[in-house]
Amino acid sequence: MSKATRNVFVVLFLALLVAPFVGYPIFLMKVLCFALFASAFNLLIGFTGLLSFGHAMFFGFSAYVAGHAAKVWGLTPELAILAGTVSAAFIGLITGWLAVRRQGIYFSMVTLALAQMIYFICVQAPFTYAEDGIQSIPRGKLFGVIDLTDDRVMYYVVAAIFAAAFALIYRIIHSPFGQVLKSVRENEPRALSLGYNVDRYKLMAFVLSGTIAGLAGATKSIAFGIATLTDVGWQMSGEVVLMTLLGGMGTILGPTVGAAVIVTMQNYLSGLGSMVSIIMGVTFVFCVLVFRRGIVGEIEHRFGAKKG
Repeated sequence: MSKATRNVFVVLFLALLVAPFVGYPIFLMKVLCFALFASAFNLLIGFTGLLSFGHAMFFGFSAYVAGHAAKVWGLTPELAILAGTVSAAFIGLITGWLAVRRQGIYFSMVTLALAQMIYFICVQAPFTYAEDGIQSIPRGKLFGVIDLTDDRVMYYVVAAIFAAAFALIYRIIHSPFGQVLKSVRENEPRALSLGYNVDRYKLMAFVLSGTIAGLAGATKSIAFGIATLTDVGWQMSGEVVLMTLLGGMGTILGPTVGAAVIVTMQNYLSGLGSMVSIIMGVTFVFCVLVFRRGIVGEIEHRFGAKKG
């Protein structure tokens, strides 16, 4: 890790610590949950080269499982979140085994079809309560000791989960395993000719991405006390693609920035109704035309060019 990167991470860590004293904790928690979701998706598309149109199935289904575990089973929040994350890992293993056998647009269409299957399961399953969703999910006490009813306390738990998962993603990307994923992204036939089991690496990346996305969804359901069909719908899969591309696909901080921009627009422009979607679309088109590498990607490119 370079000194500049280390300094950026230190600044971000300090920002996480002071944020709830400057901003609204509920809003900040939403940003962090979606930032983690987008970072998980970026691990797949940005560093493995696989475009999934169904990542909401991990995010939304784990939210249902975590909510049910906390409300009906009475599990503590950390166990409920763990249950949701494990369910996402299991779905990722099954769907990934089916999807990675295809390439390009066929892979994307398979993930979309599988995500729609999960969506209809959530519509029909009795524990999801269909259109009503699981409401009034208790936050409970972390490890049976720390009361999470206070928004600032809950924020720090969400921030800790985000920081730990973000560090894991960073380590994966900069590990030998991550280098193989990049080689698969750049030239899959070459990686295959070098003796790598490409399908196995893609499956591992898919499961890791789905598991971390599930962690984000489970955390969101506990923090906000609700899990609905919105979290598992195809629109959510589209939103995470938008966040990643807007911030910068294949960058470390890009998905976080993209998620912050989208969530901020949704939050502060909610009074405009359906116009929010139009504004988001215009913003995306503008960024694609002006910042083709995304916000962070363009900054990194220009800074690197000047530095060189």
